[in-house]
Amino acid sequence: MAFFAIMKKTTMYLDEAELEEAKAELGASSDAETVRLALQSVLRMAAYKRMKTFAGTEKGPLVDVPRRREPAARKPSRGKRSA
Repeated sequence: MAFFAIMKKTTMYLDEAELEEAKAELGASSDAETVRLALQSVLRMAAYKRMKTFAGTEKGPLVDVPRRREPAARKPSRGKRSA
């Protein structure tokens, strides 16, 4: 199975000082990587804001939900193994 990324080549006019500052903050090695990481950051923040709107919207009484499974019961041993 092959996956193809849809890419767009574009020309942008950017403030060089801002680009260099963003590159340093993001730890990017190229201008293209800086823009890509910045776009991902914006999308991540937007998704967080959308999810935040659901916080506390649960209707009805809250029920304690176990967060971990109880330890599994041990299987009975089949007796001693002979060597």
